[in-house]
Amino acid sequence: MGPAIGQTLPLALGIAISPVPIIAAVLMLLSPKARTTSVGFLIGWVLGIVLATTVFVLLSNILPGATDTGSKPILGIVQLVLGSGMLFLALRQWRGRPGPGDEPHMPKWMQTVDHISFGGAFGLGALLAGANPKNLLLAASAGATIGSAGLGAGEATVTVAVFTLLAACTVLVPVIGYLVASERLAGPLDALRVWLSMENAVIMSVLLLVLGLVVIGKGISSF
Repeated sequence: MGPAIGQTLPLALGIAISPVPIIAAVLMLLSPKARTTSVGFLIGWVLGIVLATTVFVLLSNILPGATDTGSKPILGIVQLVLGSGMLFLALRQWRGRPGPGDEPHMPKWMQTVDHISFGGAFGLGALLAGANPKNLLLAASAGATIGSAGLGAGEATVTVAVFTLLAACTVLVPVIGYLVASERLAGPLDALRVWLSMENAVIMSVLLLVLGLVVIGKGISSF
């Protein structure tokens, strides 16, 4: 179980520092219905990560096992595809970054956060976790790693739980912190939102480049 957790740590970090869900959570924390919408978003975010990862754990269990030489060619092909997808998204993020003096382009739905309901926040969190291409690729790679590690059901569950906790921590910590000390965190959270909005494309392009190369390397070693 330890090696599987170790291999999924970079992937969990990739989800954790994704700027868009963090910005969404911060916007909800600064909205009039902060305590309602932020909790809904957090629950949806966590469940979305769990569901996406678990699906790929189950799918990887039906892949052919290691050959007589110890190689896992099918798993290797899957990891090469996932890693290539991350490199493609890294290139697209880099090419779409704002130029000097330009305002960063953010999703239009962020303008409606002030009026969103608990259910809407829950759905948005789940959607960003499980349907966002970047996070889906990372969760898929983590699920394939966990599912191919030969773990029992209990160990796989614990590994998914650890992965989810680390992947969700950057949304979990601000939400819990705000519920405990809302007045103190309002200023720092707004400053964080502005910084992430400006650096979103650069952060994600570098992150996806590094993780894409890591996953491709794992894929090559599976042959």
